[in-house]
Amino acid sequence: MAASTRDVFINCPFDDEFSPGFRALVFGVIACGFRARCARELDDAGETRIDKLYRIIEQCRFGIHDISKTELDIENGLPRFNMPLELGIFLGAKRYGSENQKNKRCVILDREQYRFQMFMSDIAGMDIKAHNGDPRLMVKCIRDFLVTSSKRKTIPTAMRILESYDAFLEALPELARLSDFDPKDMLFPDFERLVIAWVDNNQPGKAA
Repeated sequence: MAASTRDVFINCPFDDEFSPGFRALVFGVIACGFRARCARELDDAGETRIDKLYRIIEQCRFGIHDISKTELDIENGLPRFNMPLELGIFLGAKRYGSENQKNKRCVILDREQYRFQMFMSDIAGMDIKAHNGDPRLMVKCIRDFLVTSSKRKTIPTAMRILESYDAFLEALPELARLSDFDPKDMLFPDFERLVIAWVDNNQPGKAA
């Protein structure tokens, strides 16, 4: 299957603590005119999680991988390895896949520039982008990555996207209320729908 040049795979923590970051990544992708893809997009009991990841990664030309979640789980005292695993699958598809898969491009995000060297040194030499846990900086990182990787000339400036992002966050409680959603507990497809409507209505210059 050919990877879509419109689809961007988002690999990041899905816990409550990282929720603002996840929403920032989704907003940044959509504001640049792309389609946000992640493991939360479909709940199908007939498909295992790993098979779902294989399918989504195969379909995406671009990937965003946030590896900042390395803290030990309070309940079991162990770290979560889902993000490094999904990054590895993406890099493996790029390295060993078809000619179309070899065209994959990705950005790796962490809180600090060289922190990854303490827990994932095998990716040394790759350009890791630091966001300091700031969702606005995540949005800018995503915008800059998609501009350089896709070569699209219609992606809005970082300033325009951040202005739209700030306004969206301010309007989100009311947007959610009008749609009968809980702004703090929305399914990914519901949040995605609100972002798409906002970008379509409030951000001139969105990429086609």
